[in-house]
Amino acid sequence: MSEATGSGWFHDLRNGSRWTGARLRALLPRSADYRAMRIAPQRDLIAGITVGVVALPLALAFGITSGLGAAAGLITAIVAGTVAAVFGGSNVQVSGPTGAMTVVLVPIVADYGGNGVLVVGLLAGLLLVVMAFAGLGRYVRFIPLPVIEGFTLGIAVIIALQQVPAALGVPAQGEQVVLVAVDALRQWLAAPQWVPVIVAASVAGLMIIAARLRIKPAVPVALIAVVAATILVQMTAPDIALIGTLPSTLPSPSLPAFTFSDLRILAAPAVAVAALAALESLLSATVADAMSVSQRHDPDRELFGQGLANVASPIFGGIPATAAIARTAVNVRTGAVSRLAAIVHAGVLLIVVLAVGPLVALIPLAALAGVLIATAMRMVEVSSLRVLLRSGRSDAAVLIVTFVATVALDLATAVILGIVAAGAMALRQVAKSANLTETPLAAVDSTDTHTDEERTLLDEHIIAFRFEGPLFFGGAHSALLELSEVSDIRVVILRLSHVTTLDATGAAVLSDTIRSLENRGITVLISGLPTRFETRLQATGILEHLADQNHTFDHTPDAIAHARRHVARDGHHIV
Repeated sequence: MSEATGSGWFHDLRNGSRWTGARLRALLPRSADYRAMRIAPQRDLIAGITVGVVALPLALAFGITSGLGAAAGLITAIVAGTVAAVFGGSNVQVSGPTGAMTVVLVPIVADYGGNGVLVVGLLAGLLLVVMAFAGLGRYVRFIPLPVIEGFTLGIAVIIALQQVPAALGVPAQGEQVVLVAVDALRQWLAAPQWVPVIVAASVAGLMIIAARLRIKPAVPVALIAVVAATILVQMTAPDIALIGTLPSTLPSPSLPAFTFSDLRILAAPAVAVAALAALESLLSATVADAMSVSQRHDPDRELFGQGLANVASPIFGGIPATAAIARTAVNVRTGAVSRLAAIVHAGVLLIVVLAVGPLVALIPLAALAGVLIATAMRMVEVSSLRVLLRSGRSDAAVLIVTFVATVALDLATAVILGIVAAGAMALRQVAKSANLTETPLAAVDSTDTHTDEERTLLDEHIIAFRFEGPLFFGGAHSALLELSEVSDIRVVILRLSHVTTLDATGAAVLSDTIRSLENRGITVLISGLPTRFETRLQATGILEHLADQNHTFDHTPDAIAHARRHVARDGHHIV
């Protein structure tokens, strides 16, 4: 290796190290994040306790649903919740196991067992860290507001539907929330149980009334309602469904055993888990920003925090995690202002595991169902939905598509469909913005399109059209349709200086239109073609064809003069 080559290699390595160091410093926690914990610690404490109460049944349920048991769900909420709160990019985000993630994990458990889930979680965490270093978090900003609102509304409905079996006191059977809710209602109608319904309705009603009246006691209303419901149920109807026995200890940390073959096989599921974690976490952070006035998240730091959380969770026997929109919404609604609330939430769950498991086991599932039903109702911003539904058909359609897909399909598919629908609507609007305007010939810059000289030129069988906006596959045909209908005209001037976009389809349609006009004996001149679009038209052969006939011009006045000479030469001038 030559000295120059060696020096260049060392220089590249040093620059790479500097870039990595700079990116790492940008992703690591900052002192400002933790100074915020001193702003309103009491509010954060109350919010954290409330979220902990709400998260407990969800952590248990999602752990069981994943196939790894209730302990795995609790471990995930504690470990991933703490790590994501410390290293994440949002001050109010709450992370843990989620329903969307369990949908992805169930087939992995079926095919590869618990060890497969742990490997997938570890790989997904590393992939999220890589995504953070690459700066991919910023692209979530391109998700339109109707998609976010539709997604949030769908999540609220799913949360409410998931609580129907517990609120009715019947077992949940199945995975599709709508069908499960309908089946639960059918079972209840066959053998009504009123105690769970009364408990759920009372807890939810108390929370909603307190929120409407802006009652904010020192102890969260949700906690008061759950404790009261637990005491009353134990006194009057102790036989209704309860949470049940909880694990009393956390497992020791250990890396899952895997081979290179495992990595190769589980790479695809890991990518799916990482994509879902990134999407759901960034959407949740965006929703949290919208719900609060002063909070703004850092998307790359959020990916970094979620990545570390997913690396840590499987080491302690947990499952892949993501930010939870429902728990984050509860956190914001109950007044959280810093990361302290999410850390307290994890601490509450740890205390539950280590100290008060036997007492928590007595909580009726119906009471927790009431908490979540009230939470779901408070997630829905009626005023925002009303504005979007009234703002136009496109926004309303995108919102409805995203909402229906969220409830009927899954969260990742819903967001993808919402973005596709929003893109299609935006494309439609852009296509409609392309238009073809008849313009004055003698006074090109005039705003008067009905001058005497223009009418004289029209009598000379000369007409000019000015293209405005994009000429691409979405609107090329409609924009050029008017050209194919001109009659009793000898020369057409196409003014192209205001064309903003010209793709292959637009160039092809423009070329076909010009040839069609020429086949009818109409001379076509073009003026002001932007240099960046010349390659497109050259590919069709029409630009060379027009240039050979001296029918291309940089400025419209030159094209007008040529059109006059052309008409006069061919004897079409009407005196």
